[in-house]
Amino acid sequence: MKNRLTIKNQATEPFLSPQAPILSVKGLGRKVDQYWIWCNLNFELFSGEKVAVLGASGSGKSLLLRALAGLDQTQAGRIIFRGKSIDAWYIPTWRSQIIYLHQRPALWEGTVESNLKQVYRLKTNHHLVYNRASILDYLRLLRKDGDFLQRPISAISGGEAQIVAFLRALQLAPKILLLDEPTASLDAQTTSSLEALVTAWQAKDPQRAYLWTSHDPSQLRRITNRQISLREKIDGN
Repeated sequence: MKNRLTIKNQATEPFLSPQAPILSVKGLGRKVDQYWIWCNLNFELFSGEKVAVLGASGSGKSLLLRALAGLDQTQAGRIIFRGKSIDAWYIPTWRSQIIYLHQRPALWEGTVESNLKQVYRLKTNHHLVYNRASILDYLRLLRKDGDFLQRPISAISGGEAQIVAFLRALQLAPKILLLDEPTASLDAQTTSSLEALVTAWQAKDPQRAYLWTSHDPSQLRRITNRQISLREKIDGN
């Protein structure tokens, strides 16, 4: 008998959009060694949605988000963003529009601001310009001033490192955020600040959407309006 996982949509609130989905997953499957972690996953993500990804430990939630971000390969199915399959996209562009954030960000040496500017050196972001005013707007929301930008990375806390990772991603104006337990190790105040940051990011563009995993049911009730659940199915064939 092999363990498989299928996906079930559970709408906590009806969400009906007249527009085409911003992201579509069709028959997606992921193997580890000879076993399917999940297979035949099908769901759609629409502009403006706030979606919780649920599942037991080991059900492959992180693997799903990494696959959607173009960080891991899958062995079956298709991922379609804005009408084009992932195979038809320049992958760095895909990853700048669908950004994966988790609880252990990797930051470069230097200051907070040098970390924010670093991403503009990437070829795929050459058409973008660092906008300090926009970053300061986000910092005001976090009750931080411009001095935070001059702090060395070596001197910031774990929660502040997560704030830098969020700012670094949000400044690129992605269409989709994939949030993989990003506040799991943070205190309540920093968690609230990051939730507010994501809310502000989404409010700037009605086409933006996110998927969020969390072991905290109360957090998911606060920040999501729909669920997709990975659930185990035993295949006896």
